[in-house]
Amino acid sequence: MQRRTFINRSSSAALALAIAPTFFIQEDTEYSILELMGKEDIDLYGKDINLRKEAHDAFVEMKKAAYNDGIDLKIVSSFRNYDRQEAIFERKFLKYTDDDGMNPTDAIDKIIEYSTIPGTSRHHWGTDIDVVDGYRKVEGDVLVPHKFEGEGPYVDFKKWMDENSETYGFHLVYTDDPKRRGFKYEPWHYSYAPLSIPMLEQFRSKNIASILIREDFYGADNFTMGFLRSYIQNNVLDINSDLL
Repeated sequence: MQRRTFINRSSSAALALAIAPTFFIQEDTEYSILELMGKEDIDLYGKDINLRKEAHDAFVEMKKAAYNDGIDLKIVSSFRNYDRQEAIFERKFLKYTDDDGMNPTDAIDKIIEYSTIPGTSRHHWGTDIDVVDGYRKVEGDVLVPHKFEGEGPYVDFKKWMDENSETYGFHLVYTDDPKRRGFKYEPWHYSYAPLSIPMLEQFRSKNIASILIREDFYGADNFTMGFLRSYIQNNVLDINSDLL
């Protein structure tokens, strides 16, 4: 498909503001610890979208607006349950320890540069997406920061999202703030704030470290309470302040 010519951004931005719905933080919904950790089935909506209903509807509206500006918002990853996150973590742990010869502690530190410990991923909530421009045909891994910068294929996508995503309730999670700790910069990861803010608040109220210390997967026996508390503070909570 030919990539559409960009129309005037100022007029499209005005249109987005005119048609975008008003968002309210959903503070009255209770989420179980199993749901927050990706261990419970939830209702998901949309082919190749797989988000909670409100997040799905907001994404569809954002996708329409982006399409009018020559951007095809393509979700690379959205909902991910506990088992899927566990498989990702274990695959990386075994690669780094068995294939690359790293010690377990260094392997875990390497994993959590970009990947979460199972049970702590925002993708468990049905509110978060990894998204790119589907019009751009890119070889290899698409989720690498340099492809969103300079002459990279996703520069126009990134500019559009910077200017418009928050209108639809989607905020970048892991910003490029040099003072931010935890996960590295992810210019592709956005979260639907009206749902994810109260979900994070409830997640914070649980004693997650005491649960994680009892989990059983490759690498988990190297966790200590001190490490887990630091991980939660730095990786789970040191995010875009708009999402706190």
